[in-house]
Amino acid sequence: MAREPETELPAEFFGPLDRSPGAVPLYVQIARKLEAAIATGELVAGTRFENEVTMAKRIGLSRPTIRQAIQDLVDKGLLVRRRGIGTQVIQRPVARPVDLTSLFEDLEKSGNPPSTVVLSHRVEAADSDTAERLSVPIGTPSLHLRRLRIVGTTPLAVLHNVLPAPFTDITADELVSTGLYATLRSRGVVFSIAQQRIGAKAAEDTEAELLQIDPGSPLLTMNRTALDHSGNIIEWGDHCYRPDLYSFETTLVSR
Repeated sequence: MAREPETELPAEFFGPLDRSPGAVPLYVQIARKLEAAIATGELVAGTRFENEVTMAKRIGLSRPTIRQAIQDLVDKGLLVRRRGIGTQVIQRPVARPVDLTSLFEDLEKSGNPPSTVVLSHRVEAADSDTAERLSVPIGTPSLHLRRLRIVGTTPLAVLHNVLPAPFTDITADELVSTGLYATLRSRGVVFSIAQQRIGAKAAEDTEAELLQIDPGSPLLTMNRTALDHSGNIIEWGDHCYRPDLYSFETTLVSR
């Protein structure tokens, strides 16, 4: 994935700064200007700032002042510092209800239309592990998918799905233009129930690179086996999400 270019913020971006005695601290003034620009969409998710030294010189302030302003927004969850990437505006966190829906559908409903990179798309004969998960004979054709889900310019999740023989004709192009569940419904699937487990793990090197985080960083995980109205297993999924940008929500009812 191409890295976003650095954004240079001239002094005019921040307007006149009040440097008089007793005024609001300069770092607070800078942080407020940045926060307002993020809120209005002037600075979108994925925007990368130039380094603090260069920004300080451009605005005419000290590096500690800029660093304190940046840290204020990092603490608020609006910016993130990443090794090798720098300071970046992050995507607003997505809270997903625990329903029998796809990530694609939930993101669209939340006003965060996603994009998809299909990392792998292959038909294989089911080994013993796949056969058990899909409840099919060993050797049955199965479709193995691995996708990267992106919101704006920010990678959000790595999705691994396996589907049984009736759906091996699903194309990579379909998965780019729409969600997996919508594609399955277009083939007549009526989802009925799913077994799901939510957990956590440390990011492996490949996952960390795809999600632009450090190896070993925590990831939110979800494993799901979805069945149709006839009790047939339609898909098995093993997904991981960036926990700083994603969470699951559920309602608990007392019995």
